[in-house]
Amino acid sequence: MKRLTIALAGNPNCGKTTIFNNLTGARQKVGNWPGVTVEKKEGTIKRNGYELNVVDLPGTYSLTPFSIEEIAARDFILNEKPDVVVNIIDAANLERSLYLAMQIMELDRPVVFVLNMADLAKSKGISIDAEKLSTLLNLPVIFTVGNRGQGTDLLVETAIKEALAGPKGKEGRRVIYNREIEALIREIEASIEETGLNLEAWPRRWTAIKLLEDDQVVEENLAAMEESRVDGVLAVAERSRSRMEEFFHDEPEIVLTDERYGFIAGIVREAVTVSARKRADISRNIDLVLTNRFLGFPIFIFFIWAMFQLTFSLGVYPMEWIDTGVTLFSSFLDTLLPQGMFKDLFLDGIVAGIGSVIIFLPNILILFFCIALFEDTGYMARTAFLMDRIMHTVGLHGKSFIPMLMGFGCSVPAIMATRALENRKDRILTILITPFMSCSARLPVYIVLAGSFFAERAGTVIFGLYATGIVIAILSGRLFRSTLLKGEDAPFVMELPPYRVPMFKSLMIHMWDRSKMFLRKMGGVILVGSIIIWVLSTFPRDPGVSARYADNIARVTGEYAQKQEIAKADPALKKELAAEVEAKVAALEKERDKALVESSFIGRFGRVLEPVFTPVGIDWRAGVALVTGLVAKEVVVSTMGVLYGVGDDASDALNHALHHAGMTPLSALSIMVFVLLYVPCIATVSTIWKEASGRWALFNLLYTTAVAWCFSFLVYQGGKLLGFG
Repeated sequence: MKRLTIALAGNPNCGKTTIFNNLTGARQKVGNWPGVTVEKKEGTIKRNGYELNVVDLPGTYSLTPFSIEEIAARDFILNEKPDVVVNIIDAANLERSLYLAMQIMELDRPVVFVLNMADLAKSKGISIDAEKLSTLLNLPVIFTVGNRGQGTDLLVETAIKEALAGPKGKEGRRVIYNREIEALIREIEASIEETGLNLEAWPRRWTAIKLLEDDQVVEENLAAMEESRVDGVLAVAERSRSRMEEFFHDEPEIVLTDERYGFIAGIVREAVTVSARKRADISRNIDLVLTNRFLGFPIFIFFIWAMFQLTFSLGVYPMEWIDTGVTLFSSFLDTLLPQGMFKDLFLDGIVAGIGSVIIFLPNILILFFCIALFEDTGYMARTAFLMDRIMHTVGLHGKSFIPMLMGFGCSVPAIMATRALENRKDRILTILITPFMSCSARLPVYIVLAGSFFAERAGTVIFGLYATGIVIAILSGRLFRSTLLKGEDAPFVMELPPYRVPMFKSLMIHMWDRSKMFLRKMGGVILVGSIIIWVLSTFPRDPGVSARYADNIARVTGEYAQKQEIAKADPALKKELAAEVEAKVAALEKERDKALVESSFIGRFGRVLEPVFTPVGIDWRAGVALVTGLVAKEVVVSTMGVLYGVGDDASDALNHALHHAGMTPLSALSIMVFVLLYVPCIATVSTIWKEASGRWALFNLLYTTAVAWCFSFLVYQGGKLLGFG
């Protein structure tokens, strides 16, 4: 079966990802582009006897190498030479989208233009003559409506046809610059040809244009070749730029940009007509409310509150089903496995640890579904717009809030998303405050503690925690901007994409992609962590403790045997005595387990930590759980499940154990505040190390932990002073 590579290119918010999801569905893999840490998405489909490798290039507005996304997209088209480039264009913003399209055409690869969101363009009174546009550009032009799946099959058929025609097929009409510029381009091309420079993947005309634009990446790559040949070409390019600047009284790259937009304006004038009849712009009308300076922020707060309320309340039902399943599975294993250490490890370590976390999968799915809904409808960009004024108090702009909002899902991709910020100080500042945004891994801890101690108000308590994280992030940002990272406020210019009706399939793909990470932890970090915690809480075994409690249990059962003999004739009394002795034995066993854990390795470690955590109302078991949470926040719950000896009833038993251990609503709130504020996990520290530096990673680890302790201290001690202890 012949293999073809299709590259999808386009501006941000043009619907490219929706089309990619339509084409590939769940058959996607995500990695990084070679040499750069930008997310790379690929998917494979089989159509018409061909295996098509679909590559989703990073969304960019141009191929000028100002960002690593632009470099990654350009290098892929140049070096990997995809069989066809499918340029996804926002039909409602044709003129803006065609700038990237012109640059793609200059790379001399087969191109298909896809005018997406054709329905939106029509609703705005924009009519595009696809046939005329195809004639003017000399390449195929088709319409699609990505969020309805319309035109996807035609896209694939057209792409295959163009790929098979190859570079010898249709060549898109290039931008023809004015006479003076064309003469300079030819002069540089002639210099390249005369020197015999082997450009390999680079089209000669494109290279000449890039040298005129003073493209640093191209110049550096040329400089790495044979110096004697390159020097002459670079000298010709330098002379050409000087002549161009003298002639046009402006920088060459600005002149070339103006020329491209002039070419685009001519195409738009020929192929596009806009109805004179005024049409209601739905997106603009919605924005009058959602981005209103008075109404917008309260509505945003309500949406976030509703998201967490929904996550908690709707997730209760499937949580109960999973909890029941874990209990039944544990009971089955209890009867199946023979008594011994392996059974204890399996039930009290693995099942108790993983079972106490897996029940929160429905909540994680609901949270990620809501975040995907915000993104796919276009509301996420509005949150950046709304937060712009607040972010300026930190010395950042609203664009920085998008990575922070992504932190509600996971801090690692959120920190990586700061690459979209142009200023390095802005990037580092955003990286340092993003960990305060409460990631989904912390949610199981909140659900256990808020559900146990705050019941009907649990959703509001969880919302309050997330809001607290945002406030502390902003306060920390203000502190850093005025001390460590001084700098001026950056201007905020960000596109507000039109509102769209999200595709259910796309929402499911986004939700599942993000939830897979949670499930992977079940078989990795949480499994290993649960086993290690069980081993450390089981050994060394103190035979004295076991013997003492064995004697007490034998004494209680002996007393029961005597009373049973007396109560032979009274079945009701006999039943009452059986229940009484069962409760006493269970209580003694719990005391024994607690004493054994206290004498174990982890108990001794907990006692060392006790002076640190006692002032903030956290007992040694919860303190140990917080330390293990440095690996992954989900491990906090599984560690509590093991240390509090919940056994085989993951959810209810942990609730009872927490109350039985003397935990109060105030101490539970203190733990939640600590979990909210200290560094999310080792993976986050590692990502900060890669994206900023080791110095900033260590600083963030120490700073977030100090802030967590201080605020937990304020909550606990302040609450006690106010009489809530």
